[in-house]
Amino acid sequence: MRQDEQFAIVVDSWFDGERHHDKTPTTLRVNNGRVTEIASGDHAADLGKRGIPVERGGFLMPGLVDAHVHLFLDGGVTDNKVRADHLKQPLERLAEAARQGARQARGCGVTLVRDAGDRHGINHLIRAEAGDPASGLPQVRSAGLGVKRAKRYGAFMATDVDDEDSIWHVVSDLASSSDEIKLILTGIIDFDAGAVTDEPQFTLHETQLIVAAARAGGRKTFAHCSGAKGLAIAARAGVGSIEHGFFMDREILGLMADGRIAWTPTFCPVHFQWAHPEVIGWPTQTIGNLRRILDSHAEHLLLADSLGVPLLLGTDAGSMGVAHGRAVFEEIDRYLEAGLSLAAVLRAATSAARRYFGLGDPVLARGAPFDAVLLAESPFDDIKSLRSPLKCWSTLPVAYGR
Repeated sequence: MRQDEQFAIVVDSWFDGERHHDKTPTTLRVNNGRVTEIASGDHAADLGKRGIPVERGGFLMPGLVDAHVHLFLDGGVTDNKVRADHLKQPLERLAEAARQGARQARGCGVTLVRDAGDRHGINHLIRAEAGDPASGLPQVRSAGLGVKRAKRYGAFMATDVDDEDSIWHVVSDLASSSDEIKLILTGIIDFDAGAVTDEPQFTLHETQLIVAAARAGGRKTFAHCSGAKGLAIAARAGVGSIEHGFFMDREILGLMADGRIAWTPTFCPVHFQWAHPEVIGWPTQTIGNLRRILDSHAEHLLLADSLGVPLLLGTDAGSMGVAHGRAVFEEIDRYLEAGLSLAAVLRAATSAARRYFGLGDPVLARGAPFDAVLLAESPFDDIKSLRSPLKCWSTLPVAYGR
């Protein structure tokens, strides 16, 4: 969208990021990339006489947000060798894969993504390129490099730290260029065992130090974390958000609610492995573990919503079987299956992340940036309409450091 463009949209109903407005047609006017007026009724005829172009659609909502992606990874690839070979490509090819993934997300109505770490700095590159409205990219928040322990999980997205001086120095340095600090607090789930079997990478004191160093640099932290031990450390250390968070419990959710710690549950990678066990070759017992993990995750998502834990919708796109853009709809399905209302799910997919990121205008309202998706009909009538956006607008790139 040109920043000086003026137009209007008439829709049958709309969702502002918090509330569903479905009683009467609504006309929204946009000028210089911002909403200038929201009026009940269909004012197309009058606006047309004044030379203002008018678009029509069944439903309008804020652009979708995927709060956890890895742009340089191709989630559509499910062969392990091909995935490994992908990581060996020259940086420019990895960068082009990231551009393609980001544009694929944009085509699905995703207008903002948070890249959760890569060791190459491609996420920073794509963030910069997204500042050009002609790029066709969604807005990008970039974590740059995360932090981890040597010889522990996370080498593809993080750098190593060791003693307290190292932690403070590295986190302070990363804060100078990253929108948030990514902390690799635990490893991955042992699905055969049905548990997280390794110890957390950082102690409570060390995690508190990471959080403090990030805050000193004006940044929030978000923690890759699953398993009771790691979750307890993350919640007590006061990280900004917990990513994945499998094997959650009520006590941890209570701490998160009290501390306003957000949760990005990322069902998609685990659900893919449960739905397509033949890709990995999982035996029957492991498939059962996957199902139990997913069921517990859904139960705790619903509990988190009832306790007031801020929920963000993120997919871990780039993981095996988790395609950029399309995975958002699959993640939405998991939230709905867990029992959340559609309004709650759409909040998690739109305004909640914008509010968590500190953006000044998290909802569609007068004066807000016009960051929106137009649909043929309301998802409150037919959820499948989300999958076929007519058009999306993303006018103002997210400024680094906001």
